[in-house]
This record gives sequence, structure tokens and C-alpha cells, in this order.
Amino acid sequence: MTHILILFFATFSAAFMATVPPGLLNMNAAKISVEKGKTNGIIFSLGVSCMIMVQAYISVLISKFLFNHPEIIDWLLKIALVVFAFFAIFFFLKAKNSEEHDPLEKVKVSKKNSFFKGVLLAAVNLLTIPYYSGLNAMWNASGWIKFQFKDIATFILAAGFGTFTVLYLYTIYFTKLEAKSNRFSKNSNYILSVLMALLLVITLIRILYT
Repeated sequence: MTHILILFFATFSAAFMATVPPGLLNMNAAKISVEKGKTNGIIFSLGVSCMIMVQAYISVLISKFLFNHPEIIDWLLKIALVVFAFFAIFFFLKAKNSEEHDPLEKVKVSKKNSFFKGVLLAAVNLLTIPYYSGLNAMWNASGWIKFQFKDIATFILAAGFGTFTVLYLYTIYFTKLEAKSNRFSKNSNYILSVLMALLLVITLIRILYT
């Protein structure tokens, strides 16, 4: 039982710390919360967390293969390169277009759409799989996890809860800043575009120097 608790808190902490820096997922959670309401922000966060748990499960399944087949990581990074380039341009153009509209205009959107948007954006974040595969390999080497159902379930749930906790904090934090929401809404797409460009550069460096 002790190793289950260690596994949960270690994975929760790793997921939490990986999600804290401003990025595609948490900035979108904040943006949706400001523009469409806190409830939609939380529903979006649930969608992200569900996909993170799916990716964590996939990571468990392929962690052994990553050690013997490093070309899998190279393949994922190359796909991520294209995805980040696309979103950098997408958010920049969206920011340009949004200047012609009221950024605080409430958009009617169903909770279902917010959930599936979270699922989609989490799915295109392909660096999640090698990240959790690396964690799984580290925890396995440390003796904290074995390829048993209870260990795998703990790993997956901890990854989901750690991610959701950060996204929820982002949602609540920006909801409370309603006085500054106008400025945030104007600049959020530019911020996301810059973040995608930075991830593009980081991924390119990893491809060239690993």
C-alpha cells in the first residue's frame, strides 16, 4: 500500500509541475473561463484530463519499447513540430481577427463542445506521451511501479488529477480577475501564438541535438 501512495503523489507532482508553466492547455482553460464562463473552463479542463489519462495509459504500454526503439520518440517529435507550427500561425491569425470584435462578447457554447475541445487540444500535445513514458520508466527503475492493474490505474489517475488541479486553478484564478479580463482576452491569442513558437523551437532543438 505504501508504494501505491508514493506512486500516486510522485506522479501527481510530476503532472502538476508539467502543467504549471503557461502553455497551450492551461492558457486555453483560462481563456475559455474568461470568455465563456467558469463552468465551461472546468468542463474543458475535464476533457483535457480525460485525454491525459488515455495518453498516460498509452505511455505505460509503450514505455518498454521506447528504450529499445528511440526512433519512436523522434517520430513523435517530428509530428509535434508540424503541430506547433500550425498552432503558432493559427493563434496569431486568430488574434489579428479578434481585434475587430468585442473580445468580451459572450459566446454561447455547449458544455459538450468545451469538453471535446479539451480532448482535442490535449490529443495534439504529442510530447505528453514521451514525457509519461519517461516517468513510467523512472518509476519502474525505482521500484515504485510494476505492470500490474493497481499500479497502472494509480499512475493514470494521478496524471489526470495532477493535470486537472492545475487547470482548475488557472480557471479560478483568471475568473477572479474580471476587471482585467478585457486585456487578457485581447492578448491571450498572441500569448498562445508565442508559446507555440517557443515549443516549436524547443522541439526543433531536441530533434537536431538528440
